[in-house]
Amino acid sequence: MRALIVRFLAHLEGERALSPHTVRAYEGDLLRFVEFLSVDYWNQPPEAIDLAAIDVVAVRSYLAALAKDHGRRSQGRALSALRTFFRWACRVGEAAANPAQRVRTPKAPQLLPRHLRPGEIEALLAAPAGEEPMAQRDRAVLELLYATGLRVAELVGLDWRDVELKERVLRTLGKGGKERMVPFGRPAQAALRAWRGGWTALRERALAGRRAPASEEPLFVNLRGERLTDRSVRRILDRYVDATATASGVHPHTLRHTFATHLLECGADLRAIQELLGHSSLSTTQRYTHVDIERLQAVYRDAHPRARAQGGPGPETTATPADSAPADISPASAQKA
Repeated sequence: MRALIVRFLAHLEGERALSPHTVRAYEGDLLRFVEFLSVDYWNQPPEAIDLAAIDVVAVRSYLAALAKDHGRRSQGRALSALRTFFRWACRVGEAAANPAQRVRTPKAPQLLPRHLRPGEIEALLAAPAGEEPMAQRDRAVLELLYATGLRVAELVGLDWRDVELKERVLRTLGKGGKERMVPFGRPAQAALRAWRGGWTALRERALAGRRAPASEEPLFVNLRGERLTDRSVRRILDRYVDATATASGVHPHTLRHTFATHLLECGADLRAIQELLGHSSLSTTQRYTHVDIERLQAVYRDAHPRARAQGGPGPETTATPADSAPADISPASAQKA
Protein backbone atom coordinates (compact mmCIF):
# COMPACT_ATOMS: atom_id res chain seq x y z
CA MET A 1 0.00 0.00 0.00
CA ARG A 2 2.90 2.36 0.69
CA ALA A 3 4.08 2.05 -2.91
CA LEU A 4 0.60 3.07 -4.04
CA ILE A 5 0.69 6.05 -1.69
CA VAL A 6 3.97 7.17 -3.28
CA ARG A 7 2.30 7.04 -6.72
CA PHE A 8 -0.66 9.00 -5.38
CA LEU A 9 1.57 11.72 -3.90
CA ALA A 10 3.39 12.03 -7.24
CA HIS A 11 -0.02 12.50 -8.88
CA LEU A 12 -0.90 15.28 -6.41
CA GLU A 13 2.40 17.06 -6.96
CA GLY A 14 2.55 16.59 -10.72
CA GLU A 15 -0.90 16.41 -12.31
CA ARG A 16 -2.80 18.39 -9.67
CA ALA A 17 0.08 20.82 -8.96
CA LEU A 18 -0.62 20.94 -5.22
CA SER A 19 1.85 22.74 -2.98
CA PRO A 20 4.56 20.75 -1.13
CA HIS A 21 2.87 21.68 2.16
CA THR A 22 -0.46 20.16 1.01
CA VAL A 23 1.24 17.03 -0.35
CA ARG A 24 3.03 16.52 2.98
CA ALA A 25 -0.32 16.81 4.78
CA TYR A 26 -1.80 14.07 2.56
CA GLU A 27 1.27 11.92 3.14
CA GLY A 28 1.03 12.28 6.92
CA ASP A 29 -2.67 11.41 6.98
CA LEU A 30 -2.26 8.35 4.76
CA LEU A 31 0.79 6.99 6.57
CA ARG A 32 -1.01 7.34 9.91
CA PHE A 33 -3.87 5.30 8.44
CA VAL A 34 -1.46 2.59 7.31
CA GLU A 35 0.16 2.54 10.75
CA PHE A 36 -3.26 2.18 12.40
CA LEU A 37 -4.20 -0.73 10.13
CA SER A 38 -0.84 -2.40 10.69
CA VAL A 39 -0.49 -1.98 14.46
CA ASP A 40 -3.98 -1.55 15.92
CA TYR A 41 -6.44 -3.07 13.47
CA TRP A 42 -4.95 -6.10 11.72
CA ASN A 43 -1.60 -6.57 13.49
CA GLN A 44 0.31 -7.27 10.30
CA PRO A 45 3.21 -5.56 8.51
CA PRO A 46 2.30 -2.61 6.25
CA GLU A 47 3.43 -4.41 3.10
CA ALA A 48 0.92 -7.21 3.81
CA ILE A 49 -2.10 -4.87 3.85
CA ASP A 50 -4.55 -5.69 1.07
CA LEU A 51 -6.25 -2.58 -0.31
CA ALA A 52 -9.34 -4.60 -1.22
CA ALA A 53 -9.78 -5.65 2.43
CA ILE A 54 -10.17 -2.06 3.65
CA ASP A 55 -13.86 -1.45 4.23
CA VAL A 56 -16.17 1.10 5.85
CA VAL A 57 -15.67 -0.49 9.28
CA ALA A 58 -11.89 -0.05 9.02
CA VAL A 59 -12.26 3.62 8.12
CA ARG A 60 -14.75 4.25 10.93
CA SER A 61 -12.48 2.47 13.40
CA TYR A 62 -9.59 4.69 12.33
CA LEU A 63 -11.63 7.86 12.87
CA ALA A 64 -12.72 6.58 16.29
CA ALA A 65 -9.07 6.05 17.22
CA LEU A 66 -8.20 9.54 15.96
CA ALA A 67 -10.99 11.04 18.06
CA LYS A 68 -9.10 10.13 21.25
CA ASP A 69 -6.31 12.63 20.56
CA HIS A 70 -7.52 14.82 17.67
CA GLY A 71 -10.33 17.28 17.15
CA ARG A 72 -13.12 16.99 14.61
CA ARG A 73 -11.33 19.23 12.14
CA SER A 74 -8.33 16.86 12.07
CA GLN A 75 -10.66 13.88 11.75
CA GLY A 76 -12.42 15.53 8.82
CA ARG A 77 -9.13 16.25 7.08
CA ALA A 78 -8.02 12.63 7.55
CA LEU A 79 -11.29 11.36 6.08
CA SER A 80 -11.00 13.76 3.15
CA ALA A 81 -7.48 12.47 2.45
CA LEU A 82 -8.74 8.88 2.43
CA ARG A 83 -11.64 9.75 0.12
CA THR A 84 -9.30 11.46 -2.33
CA PHE A 85 -6.80 8.60 -2.21
CA PHE A 86 -9.40 5.86 -2.80
CA ARG A 87 -11.12 7.90 -5.53
CA TRP A 88 -7.79 8.08 -7.35
CA ALA A 89 -7.10 4.38 -6.69
CA CYS A 90 -10.46 3.48 -8.24
CA ARG A 91 -9.74 5.64 -11.26
CA VAL A 92 -6.35 4.01 -11.94
CA GLY A 93 -7.74 0.50 -11.41
CA GLU A 94 -6.07 -0.23 -8.06
CA ALA A 95 -9.32 -0.32 -6.04
CA ALA A 96 -12.86 -1.46 -6.79
CA ALA A 97 -14.64 0.80 -4.30
CA ASN A 98 -14.13 3.85 -2.11
CA PRO A 99 -14.82 2.77 1.51
CA ALA A 100 -14.32 6.31 2.82
CA GLN A 101 -17.12 7.71 0.66
CA ARG A 102 -19.83 6.13 2.83
CA VAL A 103 -18.44 7.54 6.09
CA ARG A 104 -20.03 10.73 7.35
CA THR A 105 -17.69 13.68 7.89
CA PRO A 106 -17.40 14.71 11.56
CA LYS A 107 -18.96 18.15 11.96
CA ALA A 108 -16.26 20.63 12.97
CA PRO A 109 -17.03 23.74 15.02
CA GLN A 110 -17.22 26.94 12.97
CA LEU A 111 -14.38 29.01 14.41
CA LEU A 112 -13.89 32.64 13.47
CA PRO A 113 -10.56 33.30 11.75
CA ARG A 114 -8.00 34.91 14.04
CA HIS A 115 -6.80 38.33 12.89
CA LEU A 116 -4.57 41.06 14.26
CA ARG A 117 -5.75 44.51 15.25
CA PRO A 118 -4.16 47.57 13.61
CA GLY A 119 -1.82 48.23 16.54
CA GLU A 120 -0.69 44.61 16.65
CA ILE A 121 0.10 44.40 12.94
CA GLU A 122 1.94 47.75 13.01
CA ALA A 123 4.12 46.54 15.91
CA LEU A 124 4.83 43.28 14.11
CA LEU A 125 5.83 45.00 10.86
CA ALA A 126 8.18 47.33 12.76
CA ALA A 127 9.85 44.50 14.70
CA PRO A 128 12.68 43.59 12.26
CA ALA A 129 15.21 46.29 13.18
CA GLY A 130 18.49 47.18 11.49
CA GLU A 131 19.80 47.08 7.94
CA GLU A 132 21.48 43.68 7.99
CA PRO A 133 20.39 41.41 5.11
CA MET A 134 18.37 39.10 7.38
CA ALA A 135 16.51 42.01 8.97
CA GLN A 136 15.78 43.41 5.50
CA ARG A 137 14.52 40.02 4.37
CA ASP A 138 12.32 39.51 7.41
CA ARG A 139 10.85 43.00 7.04
CA ALA A 140 10.04 42.28 3.39
CA VAL A 141 8.50 38.89 4.25
CA LEU A 142 6.16 40.38 6.85
CA GLU A 143 5.25 43.40 4.73
CA LEU A 144 4.45 41.26 1.70
CA LEU A 145 2.38 38.74 3.66
CA TYR A 146 0.21 41.52 5.08
CA ALA A 147 0.15 43.59 1.88
CA THR A 148 -0.99 40.71 -0.37
CA GLY A 149 -2.67 38.05 1.78
CA LEU A 150 -0.58 35.37 0.08
CA ARG A 151 -0.56 31.82 1.37
CA VAL A 152 2.85 30.92 2.79
CA ALA A 153 3.41 28.36 -0.01
CA GLU A 154 2.71 31.08 -2.57
CA LEU A 155 5.15 33.45 -0.86
CA VAL A 156 8.10 31.04 -0.78
CA GLY A 157 7.40 30.00 -4.37
CA LEU A 158 7.94 33.53 -5.70
CA ASP A 159 10.93 34.43 -7.88
CA TRP A 160 12.12 37.95 -8.59
CA ARG A 161 10.75 37.65 -12.12
CA ASP A 162 7.26 37.31 -10.60
CA VAL A 163 7.47 40.76 -8.98
CA GLU A 164 6.99 44.05 -10.84
CA LEU A 165 8.43 46.49 -8.31
CA LYS A 166 7.71 49.65 -10.27
CA GLU A 167 4.06 48.72 -10.92
CA ARG A 168 3.69 47.22 -7.40
CA VAL A 169 2.12 43.97 -8.55
CA LEU A 170 3.16 40.32 -8.41
CA ARG A 171 2.18 37.12 -10.17
CA THR A 172 1.59 33.97 -8.13
CA LEU A 173 0.43 30.41 -8.67
CA GLY A 174 -2.30 29.50 -6.20
CA LYS A 175 -4.01 26.22 -5.41
CA GLY A 176 -4.45 23.99 -8.42
CA GLY A 177 -1.85 25.97 -10.37
CA LYS A 178 -4.21 28.93 -10.87
CA GLU A 179 -2.31 32.11 -11.70
CA ARG A 180 -3.42 35.47 -10.35
CA MET A 181 -2.08 39.02 -10.14
CA VAL A 182 -1.93 40.65 -6.71
CA PRO A 183 -1.10 44.33 -6.07
CA PHE A 184 0.85 45.59 -3.07
CA GLY A 185 1.47 48.99 -1.49
CA ARG A 186 4.43 51.33 -1.19
CA PRO A 187 5.65 50.04 2.21
CA ALA A 188 6.04 46.53 0.76
CA GLN A 189 7.68 48.02 -2.34
CA ALA A 190 10.23 49.89 -0.20
CA ALA A 191 10.93 46.78 1.88
CA LEU A 192 11.54 44.68 -1.25
CA ARG A 193 13.86 47.29 -2.75
CA ALA A 194 15.90 47.38 0.47
CA TRP A 195 16.05 43.59 0.56
CA ARG A 196 17.26 43.35 -3.04
CA GLY A 197 20.75 44.54 -2.06
CA GLY A 198 21.10 42.00 0.75
CA TRP A 199 19.71 39.29 -1.51
CA THR A 200 22.37 40.00 -4.15
CA ALA A 201 25.20 39.69 -1.62
CA LEU A 202 23.87 36.41 -0.24
CA ARG A 203 23.33 34.90 -3.68
CA GLU A 204 26.80 35.85 -4.87
CA ARG A 205 28.34 34.04 -1.90
CA ALA A 206 26.05 31.05 -2.43
CA LEU A 207 26.83 30.78 -6.14
CA ALA A 208 30.55 31.07 -5.45
CA GLY A 209 30.23 28.09 -3.11
CA ARG A 210 27.86 26.35 -5.56
CA ARG A 211 25.17 25.97 -2.91
CA ALA A 212 22.33 27.39 -5.01
CA PRO A 213 21.22 26.81 -8.64
CA ALA A 214 22.32 29.75 -10.79
CA SER A 215 19.19 29.42 -12.93
CA GLU A 216 16.87 30.25 -10.02
CA GLU A 217 16.28 33.65 -8.44
CA PRO A 218 13.97 32.94 -5.49
CA LEU A 219 12.57 36.08 -3.92
CA PHE A 220 13.35 35.03 -0.36
CA VAL A 221 16.48 33.05 0.56
CA ASN A 222 18.32 31.95 3.69
CA LEU A 223 21.95 32.65 4.66
CA ARG A 224 23.10 29.92 2.25
CA GLY A 225 21.29 31.57 -0.63
CA GLU A 226 18.68 28.81 -0.79
CA ARG A 227 14.95 29.34 -1.18
CA LEU A 228 13.06 29.75 2.08
CA THR A 229 10.66 26.98 3.05
CA ASP A 230 7.20 27.49 4.55
CA ARG A 231 8.63 26.21 7.84
CA SER A 232 11.32 28.90 7.74
CA VAL A 233 8.68 31.60 7.32
CA ARG A 234 6.81 30.24 10.33
CA ARG A 235 10.00 30.42 12.41
CA ILE A 236 10.61 34.01 11.27
CA LEU A 237 7.10 35.01 12.26
CA ASP A 238 7.33 33.22 15.61
CA ARG A 239 10.49 35.17 16.46
CA TYR A 240 8.87 38.56 15.93
CA VAL A 241 5.58 37.56 17.54
CA ASP A 242 7.57 36.71 20.67
CA ALA A 243 9.60 39.92 20.44
CA THR A 244 6.51 42.14 20.22
CA ALA A 245 4.50 40.18 22.80
CA THR A 246 1.75 39.75 20.21
CA ALA A 247 -0.94 37.29 21.27
CA SER A 248 -0.04 33.63 20.84
CA GLY A 249 -1.42 31.50 18.03
CA VAL A 250 -0.25 33.83 15.24
CA HIS A 251 0.71 32.01 12.05
CA PRO A 252 1.41 33.15 8.47
CA HIS A 253 -2.25 32.44 7.69
CA THR A 254 -3.19 34.89 10.45
CA LEU A 255 -1.71 37.66 8.29
CA ARG A 256 -3.87 36.42 5.41
CA HIS A 257 -6.93 36.67 7.66
CA THR A 258 -5.80 40.12 8.78
CA PHE A 259 -5.34 41.28 5.17
CA ALA A 260 -8.88 40.20 4.26
CA THR A 261 -10.45 41.56 7.44
CA HIS A 262 -8.86 45.00 7.14
CA LEU A 263 -9.87 45.28 3.48
CA LEU A 264 -13.44 44.38 4.38
CA GLU A 265 -13.52 46.86 7.28
CA CYS A 266 -12.36 49.61 4.93
CA GLY A 267 -15.19 48.90 2.48
CA ALA A 268 -13.62 46.55 -0.07
CA ASP A 269 -16.05 44.47 -2.13
CA LEU A 270 -16.25 40.80 -1.17
CA ARG A 271 -15.81 39.72 -4.80
CA ALA A 272 -12.61 41.74 -5.06
CA ILE A 273 -11.29 40.15 -1.86
CA GLN A 274 -12.15 36.74 -3.31
CA GLU A 275 -10.00 37.46 -6.37
CA LEU A 276 -7.11 38.81 -4.29
CA LEU A 277 -7.13 35.74 -2.05
CA GLY A 278 -7.43 33.34 -4.97
CA HIS A 279 -10.57 31.62 -3.71
CA SER A 280 -12.49 29.65 -6.32
CA SER A 281 -15.71 29.95 -4.30
CA LEU A 282 -17.21 33.06 -2.71
CA SER A 283 -18.44 30.94 0.21
CA THR A 284 -14.81 30.42 1.24
CA THR A 285 -14.22 34.17 1.29
CA GLN A 286 -17.30 34.70 3.44
CA ARG A 287 -15.40 33.15 6.35
CA TYR A 288 -13.54 36.44 6.56
CA THR A 289 -16.67 38.53 7.01
CA HIS A 290 -16.59 38.06 10.76
CA VAL A 291 -16.93 41.05 13.05
CA ASP A 292 -15.28 40.89 16.46
CA ILE A 293 -17.51 41.00 19.52
CA GLU A 294 -16.33 44.45 20.64
CA ARG A 295 -17.40 46.00 17.35
CA LEU A 296 -20.72 44.16 17.54
CA GLN A 297 -21.26 45.58 21.02
CA ALA A 298 -20.35 49.08 19.82
CA VAL A 299 -22.77 48.86 16.88
CA TYR A 300 -25.50 47.58 19.19
CA ARG A 301 -24.96 50.38 21.71
CA ASP A 302 -25.02 53.04 18.99
CA ALA A 303 -27.86 51.70 16.85
CA HIS A 304 -30.44 49.83 18.93
CA PRO A 305 -33.20 52.04 20.43
CA ARG A 306 -33.28 50.11 23.70
CA ALA A 307 -29.55 49.42 24.02
CA ARG A 308 -28.85 52.30 26.42
CA ALA A 309 -32.06 51.74 28.37
CA GLN A 310 -31.23 48.09 28.98
CA GLY A 311 -27.49 48.53 29.25
CA GLY A 312 -26.83 46.53 26.08
CA PRO A 313 -24.52 43.57 25.86
CA GLY A 314 -21.06 43.59 27.32
CA PRO A 315 -19.56 45.24 30.41
CA GLU A 316 -21.56 47.99 32.15
CA THR A 317 -19.18 50.87 31.54
CA THR A 318 -19.60 54.34 30.14
CA ALA A 319 -18.57 54.25 26.52
CA THR A 320 -16.05 56.80 25.41
CA PRO A 321 -15.96 57.92 21.77
CA ALA A 322 -13.01 55.59 21.22
CA ASP A 323 -14.94 52.70 22.79
CA SER A 324 -18.19 53.19 20.93
CA ALA A 325 -16.87 53.94 17.47
CA PRO A 326 -16.12 50.95 15.26
CA ALA A 327 -12.40 50.25 15.16
CA ASP A 328 -10.76 51.40 11.97
CA ILE A 329 -7.36 50.77 10.55
CA SER A 330 -4.85 53.53 10.25
CA PRO A 331 -4.10 55.17 6.88
CA ALA A 332 -0.72 53.48 6.97
CA SER A 333 -2.36 50.10 7.44
CA ALA A 334 -4.85 50.75 4.66
CA GLN A 335 -2.02 51.69 2.33
CA LYS A 336 -0.12 48.51 3.24
CA ALA A 337 -3.17 46.39 2.48
